[in-house]
Amino acid sequence: MDIQRIRSEVVAATRTFPNVEVYPTADGGIYVKAMLQSAVGIVYFPSIYFAGYPATMPRVYISKPELAASPHRYREGNICYLHPNMWNPGRHDLTFVLGRTAKWLNKYEVWRATGRWVGAQLQH
Repeated sequence: MDIQRIRSEVVAATRTFPNVEVYPTADGGIYVKAMLQSAVGIVYFPSIYFAGYPATMPRVYISKPELAASPHRYREGNICYLHPNMWNPGRHDLTFVLGRTAKWLNKYEVWRATGRWVGAQLQH
């Protein structure tokens, strides 16, 4: 985990997403909590974990409100905001992850209302 890179990405991410904070993990690393409001006004609290970062794509969990069992989530509960094979540590950063998380949350709300997941999908 590249803690210095994460810290600099947090500073950059707050320019687009003002409610981003850094917290320590029990193993000496860090994770990020954010607050995102969807298009219909629901406020979500994602937590982003960086094990193996930047080579490994961060895992995003939504702590509040509790999500219903839905498409595009892993067994561990983290959301699938990007196909893992598409992660590029040279191009993707925390701002990208937060943007994709916001997009995922809006798709989740459409799915809750209609039963249909909108947009392109890749099986994995």
